[in-house]
Amino acid sequence: MTFAIHGLAVSRGIAIGRAVLVSSSRIEVQHYFIAATEVQAEIARARMARHAVIEELQRLQTEMPHDAPAELDALLDVHLMLLQDESLVHGVEQWIRERLYNAEWALTTQLEAISRQFDEMEDEYLRERKADLEQVVDRILRHLKGVAGPVPAVHSGTTPEWPLILVAQDLAPADMLHFKTSVFAGFVTAVGGRTSHTAIVARSMDIPAVVGARAAGQLVRPDDWLIIDGNAGVVIVDPSPAILAEYEDRQREHALEREGLELLRHTPAVTMDGQSIELLANIEQPGDGPAALGAGAQGVGLFRSEFLFMGRDGPMPGEEEQYLAYRQAVEGMQGRPVTIRTIDVGADKPLDRAQAREYSLNPALGLRAIRWSLADPGMFRTQLRAVLRAAVHGPVSLLFPMLAHQREIEQTLAQVELARAELDARGMAWGAVQLGAMIEIPAAALMVRMFLRYFDFLSIGTNDLIQYTLAIDRADEAVAHLYDPLHPAVLRLVAEVIAEGQRQGKNICVCGEVAGDVGMTRLLLGLGLRSFSMHPAQILTVKQEILRADAGRLGAWARQVVLADDPAALLAAGP
Repeated sequence: MTFAIHGLAVSRGIAIGRAVLVSSSRIEVQHYFIAATEVQAEIARARMARHAVIEELQRLQTEMPHDAPAELDALLDVHLMLLQDESLVHGVEQWIRERLYNAEWALTTQLEAISRQFDEMEDEYLRERKADLEQVVDRILRHLKGVAGPVPAVHSGTTPEWPLILVAQDLAPADMLHFKTSVFAGFVTAVGGRTSHTAIVARSMDIPAVVGARAAGQLVRPDDWLIIDGNAGVVIVDPSPAILAEYEDRQREHALEREGLELLRHTPAVTMDGQSIELLANIEQPGDGPAALGAGAQGVGLFRSEFLFMGRDGPMPGEEEQYLAYRQAVEGMQGRPVTIRTIDVGADKPLDRAQAREYSLNPALGLRAIRWSLADPGMFRTQLRAVLRAAVHGPVSLLFPMLAHQREIEQTLAQVELARAELDARGMAWGAVQLGAMIEIPAAALMVRMFLRYFDFLSIGTNDLIQYTLAIDRADEAVAHLYDPLHPAVLRLVAEVIAEGQRQGKNICVCGEVAGDVGMTRLLLGLGLRSFSMHPAQILTVKQEILRADAGRLGAWARQVVLADDPAALLAAGP
């Protein structure tokens, strides 16, 4: 009987094949007490397993295919960083010493303790890093027990009668390497979100995938025929001949579409009426530049610098370390512009466990982003000096998150001047930078004229703007359905910011999820947006929509959509 399982659409495309089920990655753990005389031996056993996993991941990085996406190597780096995190290492040893737990019990106990900190994080991307920690612990447990990895090794030398689709609880970045050398056509996971590492790698590798399909493990049986509709986030089980034929046609159409998109890689993003559009990439790591260029990005619209600061064993990165990282990002873009956002951490994005315990009752409204930076001007100027020095090596813009008050703007710009003066006093070279502000608080959007008096450009962070405008925690499943990019209030704020930028002749960019949503492209063009920043994997699809659009003729329709009580209906009807 044909039925559908719904999850999250995270990677476009159609995959058809037989199901290969992988049992839950969490293996059974024995709990027992050891003798006091066995403590050192048990600690040594835990250390050996951890070192074995480190060596395994390092070997995977060394042997990684040359065409593997840069994101995969970066995510393996994240797992290696977690393996060496002091809170994990010392916590496990403490449980063994003080409670006489066996190594497996100590490891899972410490996992639960750290996991609670992730659960309390407001930011969806950071909260989903809990899954990475679980995957790391799972690999250590498997080494302790001598159990093979969860994903079956079906290599390209093996040719089954039909394509295979992997159905799993979750997939680690190391397991994703199987998709470069195997016959798996796609995968379905029970957990994960749009910003999970599984989703990120799926998009970068162009693998049809559905995540968060919680019922898949219970409802799908081994060898079932499956269809993954990565566009709709649907898994169809045991499709009828008619449905199968329909999706085979869609699969062929998608393949032709992908071939066509590849031809657009070096085509300028210009609308039918001659409007030139800037397509930029969002990146997290200094080494992400080449992948962004490979995807056709004209520059970096958002470099999230906070990832240099997070998950560290010791102190925060100093000026020299930051300078080298920013320089790598700038040089990696080969003369194209790079926008570096200053550190966006705080109450909901703790850098360490001590800070995690200092949550406010409403972390999203607490000491975070620019508020956090201004509360520690020494740290802030260290970052500013590093960025200013990196600007010697290519065009750089500085972007400040979560500004809302004029006095915050004045304090921020004063810190930039102090950083320049400190470099001058040292006789160190620094480059000119464009200064910009994130518009992610309704107050900032309403005060856009004042913001543009101070800044060279503005970047609309739609993710937070929607959250703050609608008072919706998008990470809270109970109210996440109310998180609506097409809410009239949100659209009117976005439209006013873009319009005011046009009036003052200053650049406005959208860098949230909306920028990479092809369903929103024509609306944003009609509102006058000429700069989009998104995940590199989304660039070609958005570019195709731009090439087909007449921006001038979209203006009147876009204004109607924004003023409508039900914008979604007008958007669906099209111009």
